[in-house]
Amino acid sequence: MFFASDNAGPAHPQIMQAMLDANRGYALPYGADAIMERVTARIREVFEAPEAAIHLVATGTAANSLALACMCQPFETVFCSPVAHIHEDECNAPEFYTGGAKLTLVGDSDKMTPDSLRAAFAAEETRGVHGPQRGPVSITQATERGRVYTVDEIAALTAVSRDFGQQAHLDGARFANALVALGCTPSEMTWKAGIDAVSFGGTKNGCPGVEAVIFFDPGKAWEFELRRKRGAHLFSKHRYLSAQMEAYLTDDLWLTSARAANANCRRLADGLAGVPGVRMLHDPQANIIFADMPRAVHKRLQDGGAVYYLLAGDADSGDPDELLPSRMVTDWSIGDDQIDRFVDLAKG
Repeated sequence: MFFASDNAGPAHPQIMQAMLDANRGYALPYGADAIMERVTARIREVFEAPEAAIHLVATGTAANSLALACMCQPFETVFCSPVAHIHEDECNAPEFYTGGAKLTLVGDSDKMTPDSLRAAFAAEETRGVHGPQRGPVSITQATERGRVYTVDEIAALTAVSRDFGQQAHLDGARFANALVALGCTPSEMTWKAGIDAVSFGGTKNGCPGVEAVIFFDPGKAWEFELRRKRGAHLFSKHRYLSAQMEAYLTDDLWLTSARAANANCRRLADGLAGVPGVRMLHDPQANIIFADMPRAVHKRLQDGGAVYYLLAGDADSGDPDELLPSRMVTDWSIGDDQIDRFVDLAKG
């Protein structure tokens, strides 16, 4: 009953097999392998972007930070939500890789609105040389609270960014989960909605560790290659990244895994809805649940061996009816039996 993170689940057997298959003979290093040629062609096909520049890295932090570094000057600021991964979970890596660009937090929610973004943009470049200059907006899809921007919502945010002469980045660590939730195409959720660059995640959805950075303007390709090398994120044995991504995309495994993760989340959410005292912060849209649950429920779950994040408080002492916040995340591999056991423990 492991619901702490989709990072913690196993890699998909098909992806592991692809890495073993790649571990034969010799291949040119640093992304010159034949598998990478096929990956580039496939991603261009999936995104309906025949000129897109495609690069692989091993972590989401590297993908986000290096992409933003190509879109932002050191004296500019990146606009993002207060709970964006680039703000809360990357140890100032975007600031480091951009050479000092700051982050401007927009609104007070996981989802930015056009009005709040416009106000944030308008508030910058008001102090001349003394203040940060406007830079790109970074949109997290799905958000760190498990919600999903609609295609129209993304387009509305990128329109604001364009009004101020700036570009838009999509942090897609859970890109596939959002995509299958919306039922749209990758192009509709990205460049057709005004997105310039995407961090296309694989690690949270069944890969051991690979993310693709996609620039729809190929003019950014060489700069990214230089920054990736200088930032120590260019793999010598790159074929093992390529093999992961190729298997991830083969026969739409990435979509199958995301659908399974989202379905597991829905099963868990529906089960918890029947537990007295449980209160969902919002209806889960992807594969993340945020819920307040009575301390007594947390106690039963933890004593029963369930693993998830209790965000505040102590399950062992205090009012058994006090509501304590928690986060649960499902991946593609969680079985119905584990979900049902978790719900049965919660019900007591």
